[in-house]
Order: sequence, then structure tokens, then C-alpha cells
Amino acid sequence: MKQTKIVATIGPSSMSVEILSEIINAGVNVCRLNFSHSEHPWHAECIANIREASKQTGKTIAILADLQGPRIRTFIREDIPLSIGDEALLVEKAIVEEGGDGIGIDQPHILEQLKEGKQILIEDGKIILESIQKENGNLRCKVTMGGVVKNHKGMNFPGAQLKLPVLTPKDEKDIRFSLEYDVDYIALSFVGRGEDIITLRNLMKQISPEKKQYPMIVPKIERQDAIENLDDIIREADAVMVARGDLGIEVEESRVVILQKEIIEKCLFQVKPVIVATQMLESMMENPRPTRAEVSDVSNAVIDHADATMLSGETAGGKYPVEVVKMMTDIIKNTEESPFDDVCDTLEMRLKSKYAFMVRGVYEFARSNNVDAILATSATGYTARLLSHFRPKTSIYIATENPITHRQLSLVWGVKSFLFEGESNEDVLIELLVQKLKQEGNIVSGNEVVTVFHATVKLQRVKEEKKS
Repeated sequence: MKQTKIVATIGPSSMSVEILSEIINAGVNVCRLNFSHSEHPWHAECIANIREASKQTGKTIAILADLQGPRIRTFIREDIPLSIGDEALLVEKAIVEEGGDGIGIDQPHILEQLKEGKQILIEDGKIILESIQKENGNLRCKVTMGGVVKNHKGMNFPGAQLKLPVLTPKDEKDIRFSLEYDVDYIALSFVGRGEDIITLRNLMKQISPEKKQYPMIVPKIERQDAIENLDDIIREADAVMVARGDLGIEVEESRVVILQKEIIEKCLFQVKPVIVATQMLESMMENPRPTRAEVSDVSNAVIDHADATMLSGETAGGKYPVEVVKMMTDIIKNTEESPFDDVCDTLEMRLKSKYAFMVRGVYEFARSNNVDAILATSATGYTARLLSHFRPKTSIYIATENPITHRQLSLVWGVKSFLFEGESNEDVLIELLVQKLKQEGNIVSGNEVVTVFHATVKLQRVKEEKKS
């Protein structure tokens, strides 16, 4: 099996049980719901369809709810064409609502924070303005890249230190919905510091204090502030997403690939799963085959040892949702089979506990003795993530009695988990896991496997079952 996981965004092109089943069979491990679009009834239908497709295919799928966050958008009554050299006026939303002219900003108190001589980007930088002068609470700008300004399009302010709430009222409603429907991960947009993650974690506990286990939090690295506070954010996170779309607007485009590598390396060091996202196979929105550059992009993320690569519009609204997943799976498999995917030296990690060193010893033993598989029990997923950290060539199989952990491990590199609900005895879990793996043909009699349970390690040879 491929070791690098695939996250697919679900939308009109992929929300049916039939298409979901096809993309899951093609290699999808995590389904992403983008709360910047659609209403709760639609998302509820998607969740029901994802779980039905998971049941029909027999494959475990995690669900990731991606919060919109405090995204700033245009607010206009009708399209505004702009040419290079024109002047444009940025105004508060209320002015447009009252019939006034200008490009409205849908978030309050933004204009007062903007300075003269700075760039304003609209719709991912397709239109670029330069602020010239403040007048009567508005901001006069010069157009340096023209285009047609449309309503509800994203706005970016590179270098501006904007004070924004990490969670909007809409986000809070979406969090309540996500907790009610038991999603496995929540992605937090426009994170600036580690405290933002703590804010979300505390809010989830406040909303559902009865829950024993909450969705894991995935901060999206897409702002300059996040780069400056990267270590702090990764430390507080459960997993991390390299959101290259907005990141490529906030910083120089030529730095994005370097930052991607730095973020992945730091996530590995802190034993946190990491997703590489945005425009990975973008041309397959319209075409049945990707560009060579896109193939290289996916392959590069695999070589960097990201836990997962992500598809956005390609599966949400593209013409070829199944084909794009098959293509990404092929790229991942071919890259992982190449020598360029090998880890020459043992990956270092920040964790210095005795248990972490023991798990490192398991990896070293499995590598030096060419064992056929690593088997472990894991109630929370911690042991599985530690084993995955070293990116072993040996397959990792996890037995758990926890259905939430079972689904969450769908994001973790190289891990295949099996659920045995109602069974907490580790000896029995390992026994059940061995039986299951033999049934599926993952291991056979005579194989040597390393087992990790009771905080101990054991080498055993798989025995042939006695026939009565």
C-alpha cells in the first residue's frame, strides 16, 4: 500500500456515494469539508454519504472540517472593471449597503489598520492595488494589476499586522455542527500563534464538556505571522497543513517551496502529521492529465516525507475527481518505490521520553533485522504516530478499541489501523490483529513481526493455524 495519505475535498463533483466510493477505492484516506462554502444541511448530507461509502468499501475514512476563519472579502453590488493606472476607493461595507460607491470590505475595522504605500490583493492576487491616501475613513488606491472585481472575493494585505479574531461567529456555529457530527479533524484558518489553537481547544470543551475525545486541531500555515511563530504553532497543534494558496500571497512566491520544506521538517521533528495542500494537480480541474510540473510537485512532497498530500478544487468541482485521485496515488507509489524516498539516517525528534526512545529502538530493530511488519496497540494514536515518525520501510499495523483513534490514524503516514471495539486487553488485541492480517494476506505463516504493547517489545514468528 502507499504510505503517504491523500486528503480530498468533497464538493458537487464528488459528494455522491457512488463517486465517494470510487475515490476511496482509488486512494483517498481523508475527506475534507470546506466550510467557506455551502450550508449545514449540505455538509450533513456529505458526512452521511462519506460514512456510507466508507462502509460500502470497507475502508476507514477520516473527516476533516475546514473552518472559514476571518477571511476578508469584497462587498460590492455589481462587478467593477479596473485597468492599470486607474484609481479605486476601498470603503466600509455599510457605505455600499447604503448605496455608496467603492469596493466594500466585509469585515469591520480593517481600513483603519491599513497604511499607505502597501499592496492590497484581490482574488488570490489576480487584481493588485497600492494604497495611496486615506481620506474620510476610506482608502484611495492605485491599480497596478487590472481585472474585474467581483463580489465576495478574498482580499489579502501582505505585511499588514491586522488584528482579527481567530474565530468568527460563523466559525463557532460550524464548530458546534462539527462536534455534533463527530468529525475527526478541524482545520483552523489564518492561525497567527499557538494561543489561537488553545482558543479553539477550549471552545470545543466549553461547547461539549461531556466528550472524552475531541477532534484533532490542524492549524493552516498561510500567514506571515504563522511563519514567525511556527515553532509555537506546531507545538500546540495535533497536525499541520501547509496552505500554499494564501501563503504564496502573504510571502514572496519564490519562498513557498523552501517554507514548505522547513514546515515539514519541523513537524517531523515534533512528531506532528503534516499535510501539503493547494493546487497540487490544479490543471486536472479541466484536463484528464496533469502537467509535468504538477507531477513533480506531488513527488517532491512525498520525498520531503509529508504525511499527506491534498486535493482541493480538483475533487470538489473538477471534471475528473476519480482520475485525479488515481493519478495522485500513482505518483505517490512510484515515488515511494524510488531510492529518493529513502531516509538515510534515523529522523531526530524533540520528544526525549523513555517510551519515545523505546519506539525508536523498535524502528532500529525492524530495520536491521528486516522484519516483515510492526504490530502495535494504540488507544490514543500516540504509539502509531511515534512509529510513523521514523518512516520505516516495514509496514505498520495498529490495533485499537477506540473508533475515533481508528479514523484519525487515516491521516498518519504508513499506518493502517484495525478496530476491535469492546476489547481493551492488549494481548487479545495483538492476537486479533494477527488473525486479521493473516486473513487479508498482509502477513503469512513464517513471517517475523515486531509487536509493541504493554510498553514492551517482542519479536515473534507468525505460526500456521492448526486445523481441527
